[in-house]
Amino acid sequence: MNQIIEKIHTALAAAEQRLTAADAAEIEAVRIELAGRNGLFPALSKEMGSVPPEERREVGSAFNEGRRKLQELLDAARARLEERGSTAEQLDLTLPGRRRSMGHKHPVTRMIDECVAIFRRMGFTVAEGPEIEDVYHNFDALNTHADHPSRDPGDTFYFADGRILRTQTSPVQIRVMENHEPPVRIVAPGRVFRRDTPDATHGMNFHQIEGLYVDRGVSLADLKSVLQTFATEMYGPGAKIRLRPHFFPFTEPSVEYDFSCMMCGGKGCPVCKHSGFIEIAGAGMVDPAVLKNVGYDPEVWSGFAFGMGIERLAMLRYRIGDIRWLYENDVRFLEQF
Repeated sequence: MNQIIEKIHTALAAAEQRLTAADAAEIEAVRIELAGRNGLFPALSKEMGSVPPEERREVGSAFNEGRRKLQELLDAARARLEERGSTAEQLDLTLPGRRRSMGHKHPVTRMIDECVAIFRRMGFTVAEGPEIEDVYHNFDALNTHADHPSRDPGDTFYFADGRILRTQTSPVQIRVMENHEPPVRIVAPGRVFRRDTPDATHGMNFHQIEGLYVDRGVSLADLKSVLQTFATEMYGPGAKIRLRPHFFPFTEPSVEYDFSCMMCGGKGCPVCKHSGFIEIAGAGMVDPAVLKNVGYDPEVWSGFAFGMGIERLAMLRYRIGDIRWLYENDVRFLEQF
């Protein structure tokens, strides 16, 4: 047998064995060794000139058949590789399904929902208003005089056109009273903004829920009853409240109210500064000047208003030591709730 024909047969036999279970890299290696620029077949092609004339027909036929056979082997190996890949990617119905992880509400959102649910049970409805407010609804209509510290640019975010980021949800109360005749009984949850330096208990944006009840014969006793009911519903039957005289431009008389400390059960601890109570927010009877600003007759109608910070309620409810944890988007912290 001619040496060229023998080399072709030997090479094809070895290639067939290598390509039986070859990966992509091995297939390409075989192609380069046999058909590449410096491979076997190009080298044998150069030797064809030295073949005796009487053998050239046989050798040439074997050469062409060898190249055809090599291409068939390479194509078959590539097809097997693709088939194995597609089979591996097919869905295996015998495997157990992957349970999709479910998220949950942010603790601030959960607290808003709980507060709203409690006040709904007491007959309040929810009202909302814009976060970008005008000075009239945020300050003037609420009897906040021009020299009040809260109107200073150092405390409030002002836009170039004179509008502001609301510092409280109280403007919602004004907007509701401007468009509805009494009686009015609403709560207004929402985000507010103030120029505070962020620390463990303060932030430049936070959430409030404020309440307003205007009707005939509303008294401070009604306010105390609503706050006590809320505290009991939110923190349990042992919760107590305390009212302390204070001053707010939009209420008269005004009070600050405290809830008994949830950390120590009212016995006194470092959290409540050993007083047994933790300050929540302010409240009071709606100032007659505010009622006049919205067109209500203060001789006929009276009412109370109150407000509280959602983040502070959440910190007390869930024993959170730093308000900034609520906004750092750390899943390790948030997935606890």
